[in-house]
Amino acid sequence: MHAPSLHRRLVVSAIVSAVAIPSLAGVAFAQPQGGPTAAATGNTGARMGEAEAKHAADTLAAGSASLAASRVALTKASDEHVKQFARLEVAEQETIADVLKAMRDPAQVATGQVKPPAEPEVTGQLDPKGKAMLDKLDQAKSGKAFDREYLRGQIEGHQALLKIQETYLASGRDRENLGVAKLARGQIREHLALLTEIEKALKD
Repeated sequence: MHAPSLHRRLVVSAIVSAVAIPSLAGVAFAQPQGGPTAAATGNTGARMGEAEAKHAADTLAAGSASLAASRVALTKASDEHVKQFARLEVAEQETIADVLKAMRDPAQVATGQVKPPAEPEVTGQLDPKGKAMLDKLDQAKSGKAFDREYLRGQIEGHQALLKIQETYLASGRDRENLGVAKLARGQIREHLALLTEIEKALKD
């Protein structure tokens, strides 16, 4: 894909994210739960059965790997399209992490501001594979090799995220959590298409 077309795709993806993420947050907190904690914090939360808890935990773990890698890419990526994607991914994953944290913790005060997770909080969510990937990116030098490694990791990570959403959509029962998974699935598919195009452009 030519650079102008790829740039337009990145811009469109950023606009879609700007619309979809507030929708995701709205769906997540649409179900009133009541109780003194919810009343005090304004956070009504969402129903968290076993399937919902697993979906949130798995999404947060996979998303944390993507966030950690993208934060590294902000300073090390050499291709402008890769940098643009990293910026998009950081903003999106920081928001999703904030939403998921609030969904799991009704004691958290509801607010319209996104509180990005601190680095120890992000790395603490990583599994051995995620830690190995992050170590590799941390040690890599800036350049095309880094860009390719980052993109390959993002593609694999988004494929894992997509599988997590589809698994929950096949078995979940809570309306609000299903809505979150549907919105996330659409965004993940869009990002996979974008990542594939950026990867192809680097090879051309």
